[in-house]
Amino acid sequence: MRRLISFIIAAIILAPCAYAGDGIVFTHGCEDKAVALTFDDGPHPSQTDRILSILDKYGIKATFFEIGQNVRLYPDVTAKVANAGHEIGSHTYSHRYMRGIGVSGVTDEIKKTDEAILDACGTTPRFLRPPGGIYDSSVVDAANDAGKTVTLWSIDTNDWAHKSRDGIVDEVLSHVRGGDIILMHDYVTGAWHTPEALEIIIPELMSRGYRFVTVSELYAIYRAQNSSASIAQTPTVLYSLPSKSASR
Repeated sequence: MRRLISFIIAAIILAPCAYAGDGIVFTHGCEDKAVALTFDDGPHPSQTDRILSILDKYGIKATFFEIGQNVRLYPDVTAKVANAGHEIGSHTYSHRYMRGIGVSGVTDEIKKTDEAILDACGTTPRFLRPPGGIYDSSVVDAANDAGKTVTLWSIDTNDWAHKSRDGIVDEVLSHVRGGDIILMHDYVTGAWHTPEALEIIIPELMSRGYRFVTVSELYAIYRAQNSSASIAQTPTVLYSLPSKSASR
């Protein structure tokens, strides 16, 4: 833990968009005013469509971390996400916490999700987001073996916890910096205020000079801004320093 904390401090002090070592890329505070909107837990036939309509309205692309079981239920929605030019990541097949289930257990979750997404839209994910942002060495090893990068976030909007529109907006606008990975959801049971929040967040960030990119595009920016030989390789974990503790 002390070593991890020292890496975080080094990432903050040494560079605005820093490679921290040991296969972990810390990204909070990138010079480029690019941010990645990410949406977890879909696809969903109505909620995902609402998000897609808003993104299309503003002409921006995002990354959707999809649950394999939901992809099997709604493959046409996954295809629609892909056909609209958005990136699709893996959020595991069953949405169970991955820590403690071993490499074989994680590998099974990854494989089944890959197969579902491939069947739905013809592509396989490059990035893996473990549920809750919870991972251990088995998750990292299984992801690396599958050619994937474990991907977390820097801003958790807590929209999954039925946070109000204004609460979501304040969480983003009061913390945002270039290089942020913003966590939202395109499937939430109960009250869900993400669409209304996006209608405020997107134009406001645009007025501040921010642009919206996919996780792949953001990673390409990190590579371009860092000369370390290590970052030229696929990292173990793509990790934005969290403004709050990971919760979903």
